Amino acid sequence: MTSNSDSINKKRQRNDKWGRYIVTAFGGLVLLTLVILISHLVSQALPLALVPTIEKEHQLTLPDNSNVVNTGDLLGGQPFVMRGEACRLSLYGYNDNGFAKLHDYIRPCDHQLATTSLMGENAIVDISAGGQVRVVPVRSITYRSVLIANTNNANQFNQSSAISQNLLSSSLSSSSLNSSSVSFALPNKYWSNTESWHLALSSKWAAIALTTKEGVFVRWVNQLDPTQMIDKFYTNIDNMHLLPGAQMMLVEKGARLYLAKLSKDEKALTPLTSFATAENTDSSDTLEITVLSLEKDRTFFLQGDNNQVSRWVLHRDDKSLGFTETYQFSLDAGERLVDIKEHASINVVAALTNKQRLMFINRVSGEVVTKIDLPEALQSISWFGNRLYGYNGSSIFIWTANHLSGITTWRSLFAPQHYEGYVVEDTVWQTTNATDFQEAKFSLTPLIIGSMKASLLALFIAIPVAIGAAIYTAFFAKNRLRHALKPAIEMLEAIPSVLIGFIAAIWLSPMAEQFLFSFAFFLIVIPFVLIGVAFVQRPVADRLPAKIRHGAELGFALVGIFILGYISVVWAPEWFFSIVNVDGFELLAAESDSPIGKTTIVVALALGVAISPSIYSLAEDAIGGVPDNLKHASFALGATRLQTLIHVVLHVAFPGIMAAIMLGFGRAFGETMIVLMVTGNTPISSWGLIEGLRALTANLAIELPEADVSSAHYQILFLTAGILFVFTFVVNTIAEFTRQRLRSRSYYE
Repeated sequence: MTSNSDSINKKRQRNDKWGRYIVTAFGGLVLLTLVILISHLVSQALPLALVPTIEKEHQLTLPDNSNVVNTGDLLGGQPFVMRGEACRLSLYGYNDNGFAKLHDYIRPCDHQLATTSLMGENAIVDISAGGQVRVVPVRSITYRSVLIANTNNANQFNQSSAISQNLLSSSLSSSSLNSSSVSFALPNKYWSNTESWHLALSSKWAAIALTTKEGVFVRWVNQLDPTQMIDKFYTNIDNMHLLPGAQMMLVEKGARLYLAKLSKDEKALTPLTSFATAENTDSSDTLEITVLSLEKDRTFFLQGDNNQVSRWVLHRDDKSLGFTETYQFSLDAGERLVDIKEHASINVVAALTNKQRLMFINRVSGEVVTKIDLPEALQSISWFGNRLYGYNGSSIFIWTANHLSGITTWRSLFAPQHYEGYVVEDTVWQTTNATDFQEAKFSLTPLIIGSMKASLLALFIAIPVAIGAAIYTAFFAKNRLRHALKPAIEMLEAIPSVLIGFIAAIWLSPMAEQFLFSFAFFLIVIPFVLIGVAFVQRPVADRLPAKIRHGAELGFALVGIFILGYISVVWAPEWFFSIVNVDGFELLAAESDSPIGKTTIVVALALGVAISPSIYSLAEDAIGGVPDNLKHASFALGATRLQTLIHVVLHVAFPGIMAAIMLGFGRAFGETMIVLMVTGNTPISSWGLIEGLRALTANLAIELPEADVSSAHYQILFLTAGILFVFTFVVNTIAEFTRQRLRSRSYYE
């Protein structure tokens, strides 16, 4: 007998031991999964915290007696342009065997040759002695030279066959420059007296400025319609800077800068507001001014006679287009800008100075993130992908830029910034650009505001409904009725959120503009209606049969709600609007920049319905878990049911109710499908209830599938996922600590 019981005990102990092992193993797997998820979030967002650096990839020594005038992506197959022998420009490529001459652009010696570029594409500017201008894309020249070399002298070109293949593929790709050359003539009376000239391009315009003894002549030519030309002539000016992308010109005159706009009937110069120096305010003085514009000429950087560099962006006010100063950054004493270039897809600007220094600057916030000392002085720099090219008279330097997404700063993510085209500072989330070289707007403020206001308003809707239902079923309803109502309400929690969002999108949103006032009227009046029902239901219930007397209050409440709902929809709007003599529906639509069906109120209604069952279930358990002896003691002291509810039941259950509300808030903040389907997903930094919104969760669902892996956009999305995780973790932790603290306090009291 003893041995049998011992074997049973040993078997039970083995089962208990294996049970502990299995439970521990699965618990460890859960913790391991959580650690992996957190580690992945951190690893993907961590590059945002790294400092951008450069690593030298190549230093190429140039051929003797050569002078680089423009460089391309050598490692990507693009040629660079050098001025060697007289009357010609030479195009060179590079492979493992070194430099290889691809083509000589030869013209008569009375021609003037130069280069220009637009959005990473180079072009040769050829002006004849008679003033005929031709702008020829370099890629079209190299394409023809490759075809000729491969056709007529293939053996001679074998040494650079890799270059030829790269040039063939790159020449067939799309480009910002037209494949055909731009050609137009200059007036002989200006060209024959020209002392200096320069040409600039945009996607639409080619602008050339001729400096003569009498003044500066500017001709604008529409590349899409070369017959459209606009001529300007300015006298008594010191210098001219062309901004064809903005269809403007910057004019230096004395110690001031002026804007001249491309308009046939406008010749006046508009002073560039706030630009002047303390030392040089007399218009007769001259001032050393450095103007460096970015690719699309919507932004330029300006340095006067001091070490302050200011950034100016194009914006439209009520009257016209203009430039306004947005921020400044400082250089060392005696240091001046030599060149400045922006990355095609990342908000990083590389600034080159005459002190052999390179700086990486956040394009929108103006924060200098990195300062790098260079081994030699450089003439110019260029971005090609994540490679940075720089050259001087003897060498071409090629660096690989690392951790460029680290240019993102907390200020650029959360503080208002002055973006191109905006009149004032704003917080904007806009990551999808039609073309390269545009600002990416990564402000998280509108996303956080959207999540917060939708969640908080959803609580205002869910708390009265859920807590009221929990109080009724846990305290007032009979056990039989409670056992029927509680599972029915909790079953609503099993409804998928996508279904709630679908119903709200196809039914609630279209009716929102017409019935939004009805909803507001209903929510305001319903407490008074229920109070009125509570006063009349008891006398009426006493007249009912005993079998249906208990629970009759629920029927009275439902009837009152349906009657109020009918009045709110059919009679209340017309009656109220006739009294105030206003069409409220049109007024409401006029006050919102978003469709009424896509506003915060509609989202909050759907979210409130979704989180109500969760809040109800936890709150009902908390209220129902109050010991009966406490309630009976209150009744024995003469307290009414309402007094017992307020001073005893709710006081004891308050920790659980608070935990239910906070957990409901956390679920509303993390909800995805309802917010995604019901809202217009417009990231607006507004707390207005009749404005649209975009939540953090919806933003992740929309943009993460389309974001380039390892890009700054991708990493910022993971940062928002980390913010969501931290927020829900903090809310749940506070809810649990609050529940425990309030419960222990209620016990002592």
